[in-house]
Formats: sequence, C-alpha cells, structure tokens
Amino acid sequence: MSKNHLQTADIIVFFIYFIVVSAYGYYIYRKKKDTENPQDFFLAEGSLTWWAIGASLIASNISAEHFIGMSGSGFAMGLAIASYEWMSAATLILVAWLFIPLYLKNKIFTMPQFLAQRYNNQVSTIMAVFWLLVYVFVNLTSIIYLGAIAVNAISGLSFGFCVVALCVFSVIVTLGGMKVIGYTDVIQVIVLIAGGLVTTYLALSKLAENFGYGEDIIRALSVLKQQAPDHLHMIFDKSSPHYMELPGTSVIIGGMLINNLAYWGCNQYIVQRALGANLKTARTGILFAAFLKLLVPVIAVLPGIIMYVLHNKGLFQQEMLGATGTVKPDQAYPTLMNLLPPGLKGVAFAALTAAIVASLAGKANSISTIFSLDIYQKYFNKSASERKLVLTGRWAVIVCMLIAAVVTPALRSLDQVYQFIQEYVGFFSPGVLAIFMLGLFWKRTTSGAAMAAAILTVPISTALKFLPVWTHGAFPDYPFLDRMTITFVVVVIMMVAISLIKPKVYTSAIKQPERSDFSVNPAFIIMAVIITGVLTALYTVYW
Repeated sequence: MSKNHLQTADIIVFFIYFIVVSAYGYYIYRKKKDTENPQDFFLAEGSLTWWAIGASLIASNISAEHFIGMSGSGFAMGLAIASYEWMSAATLILVAWLFIPLYLKNKIFTMPQFLAQRYNNQVSTIMAVFWLLVYVFVNLTSIIYLGAIAVNAISGLSFGFCVVALCVFSVIVTLGGMKVIGYTDVIQVIVLIAGGLVTTYLALSKLAENFGYGEDIIRALSVLKQQAPDHLHMIFDKSSPHYMELPGTSVIIGGMLINNLAYWGCNQYIVQRALGANLKTARTGILFAAFLKLLVPVIAVLPGIIMYVLHNKGLFQQEMLGATGTVKPDQAYPTLMNLLPPGLKGVAFAALTAAIVASLAGKANSISTIFSLDIYQKYFNKSASERKLVLTGRWAVIVCMLIAAVVTPALRSLDQVYQFIQEYVGFFSPGVLAIFMLGLFWKRTTSGAAMAAAILTVPISTALKFLPVWTHGAFPDYPFLDRMTITFVVVVIMMVAISLIKPKVYTSAIKQPERSDFSVNPAFIIMAVIITGVLTALYTVYW
C-alpha cells in the first residue's frame, strides 16, 4: 500500500476519535436541548469551566494554518515564526487582566454589541460586516484549504472530497452550539497536542537517525544548532531575507502586539469563549490557554525546521515539490506525517483533523452569532423568538461553510498561506484595536471618531501596501507588521483629533472602568509571572 494512504490501523484510530467526539457532542447537546436559548447556543452561558474555556480557545485557534502553514514558515524562515505563538501568551495575560473584566461587567455577548452600546449602530454594523467577510473569505477558506491539502497528502483522498468532508464534519459539531463546541474542544485539544507531539518525536528521531545518533532525540536537538543556526533566531535584522515578514523587534512591541491584541481581545471568535463565564473562571481559562500557547511551536514550528535540515541533507526532494516544480514549504508537515508507522499515523491524522474541525466550528459559530444577533435580529426581524434566532444561527453556519468551500480552491496559488492570513487580516486589525481600546479606556472618544476609523482603516492599510508600487519605489516599502503599527498610530491620532474637535457629553451605556475592575488575585499574579519568565528565557536564548 502506498505511504500516502491510511492503513487499517490508522482508519481504526481515526474512527475511534470520530465516534468519541460525535457521541460526546451529541450527549452534551441532548443534555441541554430542553433549555436551549440564544445565550446558551451562542455563548454556553455559565456552563463552561476554566479548563473548557482554555482548551476551547486553543482548539479553536490552532488549526491547519498552524500544523501546515506554521510548519511551512518554520521550514522557510525558522523559529522566528514562533513569535506569533509565544507573544500570544503574553497578550493573553493583558486580555485577561484588562479586557475581559470590562466585557463581563457590561454583559457583552458580541463584539458588535459592544460597539453599538459604546458608539452607535452604524459603527457596529460596519464592523460586523467586516468581521463576517474576513471570517468567511480569509479565515474559513484558509483553514479548509490547508486542511484539505494535508488530508489529501496523507490519505490519498481527492482535494475536493476533503474539502466537503471537513465542512460537513465541522457543521455537525457547530450546529450543537457553543456548549457542544466548548466541551468537545477539550477532547480535540488533547488529541491535537498528543498527535502533534507524536509527529515532533518522529521528526527528531528521523533527524538523529540520519546524522548517526540512532534515535537519541536529545542529540537531534544539537544537530539543529549545527545544521540550521540561521533557523534558530527569534529576531531578524534588516539583512535577513525574511525581515519583511518578521521585522526585528516589531515582533515584540510593534505590529505583532497590535495584531495579537486585536485577535485575542477584540475578536468575537476568540473572546466568545469567555463571555458566558464569571470573571475568575474566564481569567483562569485564558491563562490556561496562555500556558498551552507556549507549547504550540514545539508541535507546529519545530517539525518544519527539522524538515528543512533533512531536505538540505538530500532527503524528501520530490515530496517537497509543489505543482510548479519548486520547493513548497507547506508540504513539510504532510511529508513528515506520511513517515509515521500505521496506528501512529492515525493518531497524527486525528490530531490534524481535530485542529481543523475545532477551528472551523469555532469560526462558524462566531459567524452565526454575529449574523443572528447583530444583523438578522437588528435589521430583519427585531421581534424574532429565541427559537428563531437559534434556527437562523444554524442556517448561517451552513451557508457560510458552503461559500467558503466554493472559494477555497482559489488559494492553491499561494506559497505560505500562514503569512497570507496574517497580512490580510492585518489590513483592518489596527482600526479594530484603536476603536476598542479608546472606546474602553477613554470616555471622550466619539461615535464620529469610531466611524472614521471603521471606514478609513482599510484604505490607509491598502495605501501603505501599494504606494511603493504606485510611486515606483519613491515611497518606502514597509514590512506588513510595521504597516500595522503605522496604521494604528495614524488611526489613534485621527480618532483623538476628531473627538477633541467635536466633543460630546458621555452618554454611552457602557460602564466606565474602575480601579477595582483590574484587581487580580495572587494565583493570577503567580501564573502571569511564570508565563512572562518562560518567555523572557526563550527570547534571551534564541534572540
């Protein structure tokens, strides 16, 4: 049998995973079916524990874009791509400390709801439409695409069939609502971490074997230092060919921080997991997710670097070629998975599927939440019953998945899809963060300022990207993370100026923050210090 097909042991392992997730999801769904309401369906209000919140955050965040896309970037540029994960851990501390207490204090269900209460319906609707478009045409499509090429490479099933199967599995999970997603995500995250570690272990064993160290994975780590020292740096200087993708210290204090704060603090898809809990549970769950984030580069980036070394030694030359005959970094992880023995390959395949399905389900649920509560109920049926809202949410899941499945094949021309996701989501992230931060922490911010930011952020980002081309190089070509910093600063200055020029009395329904909102208990401080200490050590060693 071809190595690019699952064998009987793999299929058995995968079906055990599929049956366990489906059965557990159905059990959770039946258990709460009689009390189903919009808050329960969209938020699982009050029912997710801290470990379910943390696991769901990670399961929904980690997807094929990490296993495939981030491993591909690890192959191409090295450990520096791990900044997206490790700096996310630091950002989650800030979100738990500063953002979550204000959302919970104001009983926020959706991010557009916050904007409507803090500013007005026009700002809320513009941003809701932005989120829906990005979730469907960037996030869903990229996850489906990367997942389908991975499943295709491992199983031998056609790309089209893989797209359909992943969408159908995700819809089944999503239709049960956030409670089903939250608790099945606990299983998903256990499977994806276990499977990811199995694949990383195999990669290290393969490296040790090819350099004469048997299966000594500790010696394999020293091989990485010898054979790929340029791939073990977190910070690139301007001489690096990858500086435009990860520009120096901007991965710590610049555009990366803006990107992460917008993603983790102002993103329905992420924040939704904590909005139904009390403050202590939400904060603990978010910090648990931060600890898990520290582990992600081990299962997502390290295999890509190992494949780079093995490829340079002359191995996997054909397997790493794309359709055009050139090396395609995103083939690194699927190639590695095909080396796993029967049974273990099934575990890794289940892990990959878990990551894809959990992430698709989480995004689809957020799409249904925003569409149902912020578009449908507000503009099409203000008197919609609770049952009608839930039904509308389910139909939104099906429709958005159909659209994404149709658009997905258009991504086949991309080289590193992970970078594509980060750059194009970054077109509006600076404006989102500016609108939220000023709205939360500066009461003089006006609706007019927020409207200007909502309308002008994408044009400003677009101009910064294309001005070097339009001016034939006269305008500087900034790295996209630096463009995010520039856009954020411009938008904040613009919002402050507009707010000061036309000041108004604060009449928002959003309660202003008080010092007591940001008080934390000793356990929070201890966990935050441990996470910060680990990050400091990592950046010191691999700077």
